[in-house]
Amino acid sequence: MIRTIAASGLCLGLGLAAPVTADPATGSLFAAPQPLFSMQSKPRDAVSSASLFVDRAEGGLFAALPGRLDAPLRHGGTKAARLRDLIARAEAGRAGYDAVQHGARVKPPRRPTDMTLQDIYDWIEATPGQPHAIGRYQFIPPTLRHSAARLDLPASTRFSPAVQDRLADLLLGDAGLKKVKAGEMSVDTFMLNLARIWAGLPIPSGRSYYHGVAGNKATMTYEAYARQVRGILGG
Repeated sequence: MIRTIAASGLCLGLGLAAPVTADPATGSLFAAPQPLFSMQSKPRDAVSSASLFVDRAEGGLFAALPGRLDAPLRHGGTKAARLRDLIARAEAGRAGYDAVQHGARVKPPRRPTDMTLQDIYDWIEATPGQPHAIGRYQFIPPTLRHSAARLDLPASTRFSPAVQDRLADLLLGDAGLKKVKAGEMSVDTFMLNLARIWAGLPIPSGRSYYHGVAGNKATMTYEAYARQVRGILGG
């Protein structure tokens, strides 16, 4: 997603964030990028339009990393499953596992859950210059490829709901789910990490971390987000 800004609102490569590095104090890979706007902005009461899954550059937020903060979560578990539901509401809406970014002019030939990873890669290659965020968690191409490689998923793997959940669990692990559950990371830091992965989730200002970049907006208030995440982690 990185060469120009299409009329659809897709972020195709502005390179606005700093290189991603781990913060030795928190263990978070999200510490280096600086906010794109003031964190003191007044939270918005209204929300609108689902957002893209946002990376900082074509290479993908995770593509350059030699490792990861946490081992991938092998099983969703109650907390992970509830967090996935929350993310899906912010990103995919009713389309769920078969969601395709609305700005894609040429849609996949079949429902995403009926396609293999290779089918998706072929669709991406055949339709340059448009958004390709796909699935319940709106994976963009570099993140999909890199995450699938981390899980050793062959290209013949069907993009099933179970596979999409496994890929999302991997990113929840990167955000620090194991650490926050163990009390080694604050809930606020974990929430910010999630918002730096998924643009539909808000930061404390009430906006998306990527607010205004290619039209991205948070799709829920920060108060609702914080209440739900704290309820999930405390439950």
